[in-house]
Amino acid sequence: MRIVLADDAVLLREGLVRLLTDDGHQVVAAVGDGPALVEAVLTHRPDVSVVDVRMPPTHTDEGLRAALTARTHLPGTPVLVLSQYVEASYAAELLADASGAVGYLLKDRVARVEEFLDALDRVAHGATVLDPQVVSQLLARQRRSAPLDALTPRERQLLGLMAEGHSNTAIARHLALSNSAVEKHIGNVFTKLGLPPDSTQHRRVLAVLAYLRS
Repeated sequence: MRIVLADDAVLLREGLVRLLTDDGHQVVAAVGDGPALVEAVLTHRPDVSVVDVRMPPTHTDEGLRAALTARTHLPGTPVLVLSQYVEASYAAELLADASGAVGYLLKDRVARVEEFLDALDRVAHGATVLDPQVVSQLLARQRRSAPLDALTPRERQLLGLMAEGHSNTAIARHLALSNSAVEKHIGNVFTKLGLPPDSTQHRRVLAVLAYLRS
């Protein structure tokens, strides 16, 4: 894959370049601020971009803002955002256009090389991937909203796995269910959340958005 990296921490940025290069990918640009990220994405049109949430000058959410700007210019361009902390609001903003091809991972996940590379590949191919810790924190809050009240415990569990970006096959394996059973549960989730027939990926993103906002 052709990849753009954006992180102001030189050591981490260079480490990611080495990691991705060793895995056979091409890093077409490695930058340290938001404007440079937007320019790199528009210039190179990479298969996926890896972006740190916090970059200069304020080190708050410049990376996220730049990623969203890039997706405004190039709708659906794949972006995997890295963050030091769990911020469900960041994930919700990434998902807001419901076009998929986004991921939100904690930086610790990079140390788990296989998981990181797998998430990167899934985002590049259009999936939505949330860090399991984000999903766990959302579950721990036990906040309720009317749409999610209608879901059974199994359906909520399945929606959590969807939020992590797992395919139907992976969900079936994780829950020890048949593929047809998983498809039925997902159909029930879509119906209960009032999501009209559309492309499966689009409805999956909308379902995850409902989950984040619960």
